[in-house]
Amino acid sequence: MLGERDTGFVQAMKVLEGGRIAMAAMGVGIAQAAVDQAVRYMRQRTAFGKTLAEFNGLQGMIADLATEVEVARLLTLRAAYLKDQGRPATHAAAMAKLFASETAMKAATKAVQIHGGAGYITEFPVERIFRDAKLTEIGEGTSEIQRMVIAREILQLT
Repeated sequence: MLGERDTGFVQAMKVLEGGRIAMAAMGVGIAQAAVDQAVRYMRQRTAFGKTLAEFNGLQGMIADLATEVEVARLLTLRAAYLKDQGRPATHAAAMAKLFASETAMKAATKAVQIHGGAGYITEFPVERIFRDAKLTEIGEGTSEIQRMVIAREILQLT
């Protein structure tokens, strides 16, 4: 039987689940925006007589980022589904938040890199996307905290 203190802890964890899922969803949106902006820029910008979109290295970078965004989206949807069903979602929410926030930061960093010097000026959206991505790594618990939550759930150390 749970004591009053334990019930409060369980309730707090459920609130954190929802916040982490929301932060994961934000990370997915930011990561997708970063990829979209990078693709748009790659189609317009030319170097050495070709658009950036024609360079194999950049194509591979976009393919990897798009794949990671999709994985982040699916992890987030799974966590949200579990929470909606009233099932335990602590582990799933932490995984989604961790992966989505790190994907957002990675995608934003790559988008800034693709834009080159233009990625730092406010004229291009990737500058803002980069700042917003960092928030997702911090809000609702840092990546290090998410790793601790995931490990504790896996190892059953509560």
